[in-house]
Amino acid sequence: MLSRARLAMFFLCVVDPEVGTSRRPLVVYADGRWFVGPDNGLFELVRRRSRDVHAWTIEWVPTNLSATFHGRDLFAPVAAKLARGEASPGIPLAPDSIGRPGWPDELAQIVYVDSYGNAMTGLRAKTLGRTTILSVQGRAIRRGRTFSDVPPGGCLWYANGNGLAEIAVNQGRAAEVLGLRLGSEVEVGGD
Repeated sequence: MLSRARLAMFFLCVVDPEVGTSRRPLVVYADGRWFVGPDNGLFELVRRRSRDVHAWTIEWVPTNLSATFHGRDLFAPVAAKLARGEASPGIPLAPDSIGRPGWPDELAQIVYVDSYGNAMTGLRAKTLGRTTILSVQGRAIRRGRTFSDVPPGGCLWYANGNGLAEIAVNQGRAAEVLGLRLGSEVEVGGD
């Protein structure tokens, strides 16, 4: 059994549109972090981007398991037990068995538009060079560090707090100025 040191990080992950179906409940250990949640693809990028990965299907079932509240009834108690060092994770699984190999590592699309009109892409900023140009709706956009790197009304892309490339307009709304919405395609190019 892997050590659950006092300073270990534990994540309870419950994005579960398949709650109540036959999807497996999981415990995943990845590079010193413990994750508890459903086997619905939620841990795919954790698995891909970690060097040391172990996975288990949860055996424990609470006496009163709701059909629609597995986060509360199943996953939260298992995460709490793991954090206290009490519970064995369950039946070991091959890490590849929890994968979704057909899923892209990055997505060259707009995946979220925030309330300010900034448009988040599914591209990791660290994989893009300093001179990388993103093109959306036929408009080329250069990388910037801060909004003030371009004049008011100017477009830029930057590394957001999640490490993703995000498109913005200084003192404006990128989604409106550029006509962006969820699923809008993003092209990646150089100078």
